[in-house]
Amino acid sequence: MEVKSLTIPSKFSGSLRAVSLGLFLLLGASCITFSGCGDGRPKRVPVSGQVLIDGKPLTWGFVRLLPENGRPATGEIGPDGRFTLTTFEDGDGAVLGTHDVIVLANEQLSETTRRWHAPKKYTNAATSGLTQTIDGPTDSLVINLTWDGGHPFTERDQ
Repeated sequence: MEVKSLTIPSKFSGSLRAVSLGLFLLLGASCITFSGCGDGRPKRVPVSGQVLIDGKPLTWGFVRLLPENGRPATGEIGPDGRFTLTTFEDGDGAVLGTHDVIVLANEQLSETTRRWHAPKKYTNAATSGLTQTIDGPTDSLVINLTWDGGHPFTERDQ
């Protein structure tokens, strides 16, 4: 049995190379877009929500979700109490799992004076008493805080 080789006429060889290159680039872009194979970071899901203090929006500060292992997600709290979390890139969300939560709501007024918009206990994961489980994308995460009878105050360093 004789094996014949396939010879592509030279007038088609440039077109075939262009088609092959195009398919290769399309396959590479699909891999990055659909499987996340390009960033090598843990899977994140979009997360946004609202921080309430005694049922009303907290109007100043930052919320931070601290995973057991991995990079925290942080979001600035807007005047309506709403936030969007960021872990690596703006708005990319948080990693899946259960997170300790802290809220940083102290505004530096001068070198020695700061205003507390929420109780100090919420600035530390050991004392905040807050956790959240992220199991998928959400735009309605609610973090509830309380003054327990207290109110915003100004503190001066000694």
